[in-house]
Amino acid sequence: MDILRAFASGTTVLRNGDLAELTGLPKPTVTRLTRTLVETGFLEYDPARKAYRLGIPVLGLAHAFRTGSTALRAATPLMREVAQRLRINVGIAGADGTDMVYLESVRYGARPSLRTVVSGQRVPMKLTSLGRAYLSQLPASEFAAKMEQFRNADMVGWSRLNKDITLAVRAVRQQGYCVTSWQPQVVAIGTPLVIPGHNVLALNFSVLSEESLSSIEARLSGPLLVLRDQIIGATAELDE
Repeated sequence: MDILRAFASGTTVLRNGDLAELTGLPKPTVTRLTRTLVETGFLEYDPARKAYRLGIPVLGLAHAFRTGSTALRAATPLMREVAQRLRINVGIAGADGTDMVYLESVRYGARPSLRTVVSGQRVPMKLTSLGRAYLSQLPASEFAAKMEQFRNADMVGWSRLNKDITLAVRAVRQQGYCVTSWQPQVVAIGTPLVIPGHNVLALNFSVLSEESLSSIEARLSGPLLVLRDQIIGATAELDE
């Protein structure tokens, strides 16, 4: 699974040496595992380049995940309605390692964004409203482990990052959401999506705006929490 994860968005092909470096696995182990993945179709081997690319079954699994998720089936029409009515961007994401992976993204921002977000795209957990909303739901031991990973990856900026994450997590626990702006003029409000029987997800609104953080928070925090509750209720009905 670490080998498959190594194929980040935009990656075309990787050699065994690349995979060993990216995963930290010994090269003989990588060679054995890539052979198995080719035999099962999850990787394709390019003999001219002596490298691998992802195979078709990976996309099949992604499609099965999307169509089989009652949370997404419940959330998508509700997200579209809110995004269109408020002229905002609405997204749902889940955690994978130290990233958040978009499961669904509906883009209706009044101003065009420089960043296109699609299902499967990764964003950093430590910087985003989605990630910080998710972190607020972790047990203390898991939260500490994530924070240690962030610290090891960003020693220079750790003091500021630690403070920002701590304040965001506290905000989620006190008011149900947090506000971030990790890209120029882009403001996002995130809330955890805790649905019984499902892994914790995160829901956010984002806008490209020159409005103040407090103004955007006042305008969008209420609708965000309403949508959260609607998604949880609609998913519960599908799961019955």
